[in-house]
Amino acid sequence: MIPRALLSLLTAFLAVLIFALPAPVAAQQAAVTDPALRLRVGDVLTIALPGEGAFNKDFLVDRSGRVSLPEVGDVDLAGRTLPEATTLLRDALGKAFRDLGRLTVALKERRLLVTVLGYVATPGEVNLPGDAGIQQAITAAGGLNQGAQLDKLQLRRGNRTTVFDYKKYLDTGDARIVPQLQPLDVIFVPSSPATGNVQINFDARTLADQGDAADSTSSVKVFGEVTRAGTFGYKEGLSVVDMIMRAGGVTRYASIEQIRVINGGEPIVFNLRRYLDTGDDKLLPPLRPGATIFVPKQEEEIRRSVRTVYVMGEVNRPGAIESPPDARLIEILANAGGPTRYADSRQIRVLKADGETQRFDLVSYTEGDRAPLPAIMPGDAIFVPEKIEASDRPSWLKIPPSRAVQVIGEVNKPGRYEWSDEMSLMDLLGEAGGPNQRADIAHLQILQSEKDTATPRNFDLQAFLSAGGPLSQLPKIRAGNVIRMPSLPESPIDNKAKWVQMAKEDVIYIMGQVQIPGRYAFNKNMSFLDILTAANGPTSTADLRNVRISHRGLPGSKVTQLNLGQYFATGDEKLLPKVRTGDVIFVPDRTNKDWFDDSKESTVRVLGAVAKPGRYRFSNDMTLLDLLAEAGGPTNDAYQQKIVVVNLGCCREQARIFDLIQFAKTGDIRLLPVVQQGDTVYVPTTSQSGWKIFVDGIQNVLPIISLIAYLSGG
Repeated sequence: MIPRALLSLLTAFLAVLIFALPAPVAAQQAAVTDPALRLRVGDVLTIALPGEGAFNKDFLVDRSGRVSLPEVGDVDLAGRTLPEATTLLRDALGKAFRDLGRLTVALKERRLLVTVLGYVATPGEVNLPGDAGIQQAITAAGGLNQGAQLDKLQLRRGNRTTVFDYKKYLDTGDARIVPQLQPLDVIFVPSSPATGNVQINFDARTLADQGDAADSTSSVKVFGEVTRAGTFGYKEGLSVVDMIMRAGGVTRYASIEQIRVINGGEPIVFNLRRYLDTGDDKLLPPLRPGATIFVPKQEEEIRRSVRTVYVMGEVNRPGAIESPPDARLIEILANAGGPTRYADSRQIRVLKADGETQRFDLVSYTEGDRAPLPAIMPGDAIFVPEKIEASDRPSWLKIPPSRAVQVIGEVNKPGRYEWSDEMSLMDLLGEAGGPNQRADIAHLQILQSEKDTATPRNFDLQAFLSAGGPLSQLPKIRAGNVIRMPSLPESPIDNKAKWVQMAKEDVIYIMGQVQIPGRYAFNKNMSFLDILTAANGPTSTADLRNVRISHRGLPGSKVTQLNLGQYFATGDEKLLPKVRTGDVIFVPDRTNKDWFDDSKESTVRVLGAVAKPGRYRFSNDMTLLDLLAEAGGPTNDAYQQKIVVVNLGCCREQARIFDLIQFAKTGDIRLLPVVQQGDTVYVPTTSQSGWKIFVDGIQNVLPIISLIAYLSGG
């Protein structure tokens, strides 16, 4: 037994705890502990049986009003009080368990099982707290979809359906407008008639533009020259002006003097301008449910007065114009916005009220033709026709020269293009399909016109595309310019007739001992070897040591001599000269040339007993042995011990004797005499040696001595 004092203390503590809880929690706690409270679907029970682990969990009263127990099965508890439910559970569990003296049953929490259907994000069953309302149920279902009809929500409970205005609840916050939820209730959210019968994607603005009507039978239709035509819900006390404002107001083209209002099949003309001028509410027509409001367009009315002139065709604002009697044709066209870009201003027609037709050339008039303007009278009609178009493409005359650029040459789509100053050369070439395979983009030509003078300009597009750079380097294109993309030159070997198409400023010449001499296209990105390769290289008889390049276009005359053989031997790029367009490259023939082609200061003369005596080109890095080898070497009767080298010095001439036999025996390089350009080398014959002369003399004397001896003996 618990002492009475302790029991009183616990009771007081529980009372304080209950009052300390928030009001909804305290009310729910009181409801849970009420022994007269009857269980319902969604309630959560706590069933405790010490020693049985299967009961250490919560048990939910399902949609059928039953609780599923271990070893026993389903027990129907809906509608029972907590003591009645405890008795039923004790009887049911007694079939499977023996010791039930410590069995306790408590209502842990009250829940609501509610189904939300219709125009919500995730329709289906939701599990809510016991005191939840309509708004919590809709939120648990993902919220309302755009296009939900808020004033016609339905609450279905059994066979009864209750319709309530959820929009009014949201506007006022009055909880009495929405019904209280009970387990197994069904909330249905219908769609607005404004969404139509076809499933499409739309947003809130699209739906609002169609109006906000929920009931098509009582809604008011507003259309014509209003900002947002649609169907709008009828509300008591609204006027025609209110409905037009809900449609966004009238447009600039509205004929506000002729607004039509149809109430129950009875049309009424409403003059909005007069109402705005006077403020007289008596001018407002009555507005009933299902009314129709139409705001016509000004041009839809036939305007006719003693000062009306009609302007038709290709003008910016065709229509009827109130014209004073002294108005001229130019003034009337200007009041109509002037001719459009498609107008054929040379073929303007004035249709007189009496049936006569007069033609007028506005272009000639603006260019100084002082022909009298046609007289315009009230009732006349001015017609500005459209330019004639071809069947396959619009007339190119529709683009005036002040807005056009011509692109010609080697592009994929040459033609006449409309131009705007915010575009660049790249935009224009892209619109023209870009250069084709035959385009010479290194010599793009731009013809700029200013004050009846055309100035050509070249632009290296290839260098810009290769190296890049700021876009400010691109030439500025203006309307009226002509862009020409030249073609790459064809090979002069394949088509000799085409060589004249290459400008001399873009070519280089190569002649002499090359495989294909001729005139070749050249640019600053190419080098000497490029042009030599284009000519298929030198021939077998080319004199590579004496290639000459004549540089044209420079002040004075300049000729560069190139030892191409030395470049091939060393690979030194510094030996190759810089060539440019207009230069002439000549490769001489080393086998067929006049002896006076070489100056005496650049050659060495080889005379005497050699295989090929003559004048030979010589460089200071060569030796006497190189020279003798080039001359074919000494002959058989050469007197090699007495080779003479005559040096032509700056002060005096001197001669040195070279013994080739002695050098061959010793190999002493110091024995070689120095040979320079301009020297002479002489190889004598053996007949010129002293011993030969002595032997020849002895041979001549011996017969005489023999004859004398013979005669003396005789």
